[in-house]
This record gives sequence, C-alpha cells and structure tokens, in this order.
Amino acid sequence: MFLFESVPWYSALMGLAVLAGLIAVNELTRRSKWASLAVYLVLPVAMTVLVWPRTAGAGTAVGYWFPWVKTYSALAGVLGFLALRHVKGLDTKKLMLAFPPLILSVNILEAVVRDFECLAYNGLVDGIVIIGGPWNILNGAAGILNILTIAGWSGIFVSKDESKDMIWPDQLWFWIVAYDLWNFAYVYNCIPDHSFYSGLFLLLSCTIPAFFIKKGAWLQHRAQTLALWAMFSLTLPFFADSSRFAVRSSHSTAALWVVSLLALASNLAVFAYHLYKILKGRLNPLKHEVYADLAPFKAVVAANR
Repeated sequence: MFLFESVPWYSALMGLAVLAGLIAVNELTRRSKWASLAVYLVLPVAMTVLVWPRTAGAGTAVGYWFPWVKTYSALAGVLGFLALRHVKGLDTKKLMLAFPPLILSVNILEAVVRDFECLAYNGLVDGIVIIGGPWNILNGAAGILNILTIAGWSGIFVSKDESKDMIWPDQLWFWIVAYDLWNFAYVYNCIPDHSFYSGLFLLLSCTIPAFFIKKGAWLQHRAQTLALWAMFSLTLPFFADSSRFAVRSSHSTAALWVVSLLALASNLAVFAYHLYKILKGRLNPLKHEVYADLAPFKAVVAANR
C-alpha cells in the first residue's frame, strides 16, 4: 500500500474497535462530570505514580519528551474545558475564554517543534524509524498556518442541554479538515509506525462526533479522545509498535511528500479564505467571530443556545 506496508483484516478490525472505544468513552465522559473527573483526573494521577514510570520509561517507544508532554497537555485541556463547562459564570470570563485557543495553539506548536526536530533524523530514533526531510518543513509551516487561523474564541459558550458542552461556533468544518490533514502528516512524519492508530483512527474519533453527534464541540472531542489515546499509549506502548495488530508505515518518501503537501495546501487555502473574510468584514480575529455569516455557524448557535 502507498501509506502502509499492509493492513491485515484483523488490524483493520482493531482500528474500528479503537475508534468505537474512543467515541464511546468520549460520549460517556462528555455527558457526566463525575465520569470525566474519574477518567481524566483520578486515573492519570494513579497511573503517573503506579504504572507509567515502568511502562513508558527510557528505552520504550514512548520514552522521550513528546509523548509525556502531549499526555499532560491534553489532560490539562480536558480539565480546563471541564471547569469552563461546569463552574458557574466561568464561561463569561474573557480570560477563561482565551484558554481553549491557548491550549490548542500550544498543542499544535509542540507538534511543529517535533516536526522540525525530526528533520535531522534518518533511522532508528527512540525505537521508531524516522526519515527526516523537506516534508518536515512543509508540515511545520502547515501547523503554523493552522495556529494563525484559530479565531472566534470570544464566541465560545456552554450549551444549554444536560451535557453542557463547550461550543465554539467559529471552528467550522474546513478548519477541522485542514487540522486533520496537518495532524495526520505530523504523525506520519514523526511517529510513522504509529500513524495507523495515532493518526487515522484517533483523528476520526473526534471528527466523527464533531460532524455527526455534537456539532460545534470539536475541540472538546479532540482533547478528550487525545487524552484517552495518550494515556493508553503510555500504558501499552507496544500495542501500535510491536503487537500483532501493529501496522507499519511504508516509509515511502513519496508518501511523506504527498501527506505534507496536502497538509500545507489545505492550510494555505484556509488561511487565504480566513484572510479574505477578515479583510472583507474589517474584522479583528482576536475579538470577532470570523464566520458568523455562514449557515453552519448559525446552525450550531441555534442548536445550542
């Protein structure tokens, strides 16, 4: 195959099982504050003390800085969003509304730094085969553009239904698709043999709910599914790396070029449209919602106010 060496039927089924499991736990925890606290606070504290020092230490596939930083930054996002959703009046504080874009930008920037770092690699690094090249620069640039097109956080609000979801109407489908293409390219560039699960199915686990289950809550879906997968990866690092279900990257330079070029092209397109909307409407993206005139934006607001 172009992206992967091969995808056996049992690995494909496992991918679907991972997808279903992530969506199911995401749905459970977004509907229950107490389930969220148990899964995203109590569990990781226990795992930090009792499990991860043994399963994710030096010499393992996750024994370097990035998996640990990603796990705790994702958890910080989840807990911050949980506070915004459930602490009365917090969603009216401008400083708190700046937290979602800040944590999102930090998470993207972490990956951009790692992409640039991997430019110098060619071979086995921390137990993972990485082939560095110009694609790392292209995708790093795509990630920076993705950060620059984050806007409309002044319009974040908490839904009026029982789940009290964090709704960000300005985060529309085209930005989400550009993010997905960038993030898949990042994983494919920097953790290639994990990209079947950590890229493809992990991204689907937040994109499907954002498009079909709870629209407008993409960042909440993303933070929760990312935190779940990151904790799983620190606990069972061999699953995506050396288990029977592992799916190896093709390590094709052509594939590396294609995924990174797609990521850059999509983010350039979103950036151009973003800039057009700002200039046409004379908007300040730090204060205004950029896409408030679009039908998908209006539908999200109407469904949740």
